[in-house]
Amino acid sequence: MSSPFLKLIQQGATAEVADAVLADPGLATARDPQGVSPLMWAVYFGQPLMRDFLIARLETDGIPLDIFEAAATGDEARISALLLEEPELAHSFSGDGWTPLHLAAAFGTPAALATLLTADARLETFSKNPQQNQPLHAALALGKNAETIRLLLEHGAPVNASQAGGFTALFSAAIANRKDLVEILLAFGADPRHKSDAGKTAADFARERGHSELATWLESLPIT
Repeated sequence: MSSPFLKLIQQGATAEVADAVLADPGLATARDPQGVSPLMWAVYFGQPLMRDFLIARLETDGIPLDIFEAAATGDEARISALLLEEPELAHSFSGDGWTPLHLAAAFGTPAALATLLTADARLETFSKNPQQNQPLHAALALGKNAETIRLLLEHGAPVNASQAGGFTALFSAAIANRKDLVEILLAFGADPRHKSDAGKTAADFARERGHSELATWLESLPIT
């Protein structure tokens, strides 16, 4: 995949991308050096119109989504079909280091996530990239969908697991000023006193970003 084409996806230039694909249909299925598709880059850059265009184009060309694309776009039916043929796909890694469960947690739907969990996708698997995180971290850092987060926790996601830098899921909820998600995490045993590798708590991160009310509330919680 060429850098100019990737730049168009990043910019959300749907018309220009459509013209480019019309001129060169192979662009829709191109891959970057890590093996990441244009569709996945549209998801990563938060370009829903681009995502939907590329999905439609692939469907028109009779090109099915792979497990990572299906997970990231919430295509529950495609996930089910792929796992029926090859159950081990639930434990596979994308070229940029994510499992399908990470991608469903970060970008997909609760239904897609549930399909993967039913296939015994591993909640404690760390990504093979600099984030070194688990699906719960991905859900809090990106999707922030309360239903998804609760589903992960109900299935046993380690609430206090640390990703790179000693960050826990609670830190992401605090940084986002999402008290509702903080409360869900606390209900499943999240430790508000946990410190990052830099010695900061969730309250510290909240206060640094101007969320003083949430920071004060976190600091007021009793030590258990």
